[in-house]
Amino acid sequence: MATARLSWSVWIMKETYETKIEQLRKIIEKIEDGNTGLDDSIKLYEQGAVLVKQCEVMLAEAELKITTLSRDA
Repeated sequence: MATARLSWSVWIMKETYETKIEQLRKIIEKIEDGNTGLDDSIKLYEQGAVLVKQCEVMLAEAELKITTLSRDA
């Protein structure tokens, strides 16, 4: 039962991480398209910075889980 729960949480985490990466790609495209004004570019950059931080936290949590699982194995 615990394994199924762990697998499910890892799947949800991956989906969320992948969604955030896709949002980052779209932000980069908008900033680089040449049609986005300075103020909008700054707002997009701020949004991107938040997404990057969230992804870094998610990756750190995943690394900790993997390290813990490796020690328990």
